[in-house]
Amino acid sequence: MAGRSEQWAETGVGAVVLAVAAGFLVYALGHASGFGGAGGGYELTARFGDVGALTPGADVRVAGVKVGSVAAIELDPKTFLARTRFLIQPQVKVPSDSTVKITSDGLLGGQHVVIAPGGASDDLKPGAEFQNAQGAVDLFGLIGQVIRPQGNGGAAAPGTAPAPAAAPSAATDPYPGGH
Repeated sequence: MAGRSEQWAETGVGAVVLAVAAGFLVYALGHASGFGGAGGGYELTARFGDVGALTPGADVRVAGVKVGSVAAIELDPKTFLARTRFLIQPQVKVPSDSTVKITSDGLLGGQHVVIAPGGASDDLKPGAEFQNAQGAVDLFGLIGQVIRPQGNGGAAAPGTAPAPAAAPSAATDPYPGGH
């Protein structure tokens, strides 16, 4: 009979584990948007020339504090700009002259959106579009340009010093008898 009671105990423990896992799943899905089910927030949009590695679900921050997330990114076929939609927490009011830009969490980190609030007295209404948007900066491309600048046919770039002359040969040595 000990075998049958062990089976019931194992079944009971398995049921408890499944119930706890289901509870965690329900909790995670309810808090996945970061708003805790508080109405979901409102939508704002921006157009960027380059979104880099920005993905839906990335953070939207003001002063380093998460206030929303990227809802969608799609290409505008007329302008070839990336139209990006954000979901902002309902209690956060964004002034109408605010600037939005894409920045990275570090040299190898992911990207997120930063809103720099403006000073206007009126706020962006739900569905409004930011007028000032700065796209992602390609850090590796900038580093590559510094390491090996692209020349224009061997001529020095404007504002740079010309290449140093070759070392004088023995035939043109100003000190023929030694130094």
